[in-house]
Amino acid sequence: MDIGLAGQYVLNGLMLGIIYAMVAVGFTLFFGVLDIIKFSHGDVLTVGAFTALAAYAGVTALGLQSPWLILGVIALAAIAGTAVLGALIARFLIMPMRGAPPINVLLLTLMLGTALRESVRLFYPNGSNPKMFPRLLPGGAANFGRFTLRYDSVLIFVAGVAVIVGVSLLINRSKLGLAIRAVAQDAETARVMGIDLEAVVLFTFALGSALAALAGVMNGMYYSEINFNMGLLLGLIGFSAAIIGGLGNIYGAILGGFLFAALQTIGAVLLPVSSAYKDVFAFAAVIVLMAWRPTGLIAEKSSERV
Repeated sequence: MDIGLAGQYVLNGLMLGIIYAMVAVGFTLFFGVLDIIKFSHGDVLTVGAFTALAAYAGVTALGLQSPWLILGVIALAAIAGTAVLGALIARFLIMPMRGAPPINVLLLTLMLGTALRESVRLFYPNGSNPKMFPRLLPGGAANFGRFTLRYDSVLIFVAGVAVIVGVSLLINRSKLGLAIRAVAQDAETARVMGIDLEAVVLFTFALGSALAALAGVMNGMYYSEINFNMGLLLGLIGFSAAIIGGLGNIYGAILGGFLFAALQTIGAVLLPVSSAYKDVFAFAAVIVLMAWRPTGLIAEKSSERV
């Protein structure tokens, strides 16, 4: 294979991997603190992306012209909106279900995801149609034979890595992170030790939802388009990535995100005539991996959760 073309595949895989990793980390955070799978997570991502697009329409109507300032405003709007949404979901839907069978929580979050997705489709203007996402990052690219290095892609990737590193430092190096890890290991003992369980859970759900919003915004900037059902596939991929890596382990979620992107890239290379089958190839490979290692690549230990 041409080296330039191979480099292009690698770059595309890295871009997808950082987005998938951010979604997968959210699933891991939710599972870590409450042992639940929140299947509405992908649809929260959709809400975040459309919140950013609505904020863009608002700031441009006000006459704001600086691309960097606009980007900061719409990113903050998406983060704030989905963080509040995530905290509300945890407070009024998830926490009351703590004593219920796990299947009830799965059903609840599935229905919630459908409600969020359909709300975007029905109430956002022309929500059924794909929406162009604004190009706010510097354009241009450096060409090296068949390899094209887009400047905006580099910035998106660097921002994604910075976010992942920041979350990792928060979880592992801060008092708040220590409280999250304590709740993940033994919620009742953490409560006895004086940790506010509800506050930790609300913050964790807000953090995971904010990560989903950033992933949605990054996905929109990368493809220059969003649609109301984008969270279906991204949510499924993020969940698969978390499972591959070992649900409950942040580093496993990150590894799973990049691994899934690598599988898609390999599928696109092996099936160049119809790269649309790359998702089929990736999910088939995940099935094989799960049959081989049902606990994921990084097996969960109670002391390592979250």
